[in-house]
Amino acid sequence: MKLTSTQNGGRLELRLSGELDHHEARQLLDQMEERIEEALPRDCVLDLRELRFMDSSGIAVILRAYKRMNALGGRLFVENVQSQPLRVLDASGIDRMIEITPDSAAAEAEYPGKISGEAHK
Repeated sequence: MKLTSTQNGGRLELRLSGELDHHEARQLLDQMEERIEEALPRDCVLDLRELRFMDSSGIAVILRAYKRMNALGGRLFVENVQSQPLRVLDASGIDRMIEITPDSAAAEAEYPGKISGEAHK
């Protein structure tokens, strides 16, 4: 699991790559909170384009980021979600709270003819 970040004005982008499971979640939570605290962004984007696998601990990671951004008066977006993590997020119903934007190829594979890369609701 690797976390990289970039900041542009009030937008913090956190890119996750590799596999996110319960072994990686604690360290990732700490790293994400540290970067959010340093940046104090208005918007935080979790870019999952390079995340190959996620189990339910990924939901906890996303919810923690969401709660922290709410506490700061900011917003959280989850973008470029691949097929396997998208299935986990769909099963959780988290898209009722957080805007989830699948990777267009992953979305088409998961929901043929129904999504064209826009926010998944």
